[in-house]
Amino acid sequence: MYVIEAIRARRSTRAFRPDPVERDKLTAILEAAARAPSWANSQPWETFVATGKTLARIKEGYLEKYASKTPPAPETPLPVAWTQAAKDRRNRLNEGMVRACGDAAKQFGALNQGMFNAPAVAYVCIDKVLSHWSLHDVGAYAQSLMLAACEKGLGTIAAITLALYPDVLHQEMHIPDNLKVTIGIAIGYIDKEHRINDFVSERAPFDETTHFFD
Repeated sequence: MYVIEAIRARRSTRAFRPDPVERDKLTAILEAAARAPSWANSQPWETFVATGKTLARIKEGYLEKYASKTPPAPETPLPVAWTQAAKDRRNRLNEGMVRACGDAAKQFGALNQGMFNAPAVAYVCIDKVLSHWSLHDVGAYAQSLMLAACEKGLGTIAAITLALYPDVLHQEMHIPDNLKVTIGIAIGYIDKEHRINDFVSERAPFDETTHFFD
């Protein structure tokens, strides 16, 4: 698969099959992602992958947090404001999901809270001493991971909901206190029978977001 083909084929998977992902595939994906560029070759990422019983305990811990209405406490701060353009795109996302998926769209909240039924989640961390600039490097790493997964026939979704309760993650995966969780990326085989995966989000017109000056 060529890079542009993978970029166009990649999409956010919102429902996964329960089948476990083979360890050799996960290893190949993560080894490829580690080739991502970073400032001064700092390679600030450190990734913790939860599968099997560990992921089951994390999911259980999250569900307990949701049930008790525990306020989210992500270590990467949530946005305090959105531009109007971002708000409009977010509204179209929700409307488009309903149009494409019908009643299945109503299941999105439960799927979100259940980590999309994913059999594996990669949590990308950085040291707390690093500045926000290292998040650019994490973004390149995350995109590389998702494109590599696409080549291997796997679906992914990067979602803040996967990182809402870092205390659970630190406890279950023994993440050192000096590291903070930046994002979680669910990985697995796409549930092609679930209508929620019929939805493909739109992109803004090219000329709206890209500007050339000769």
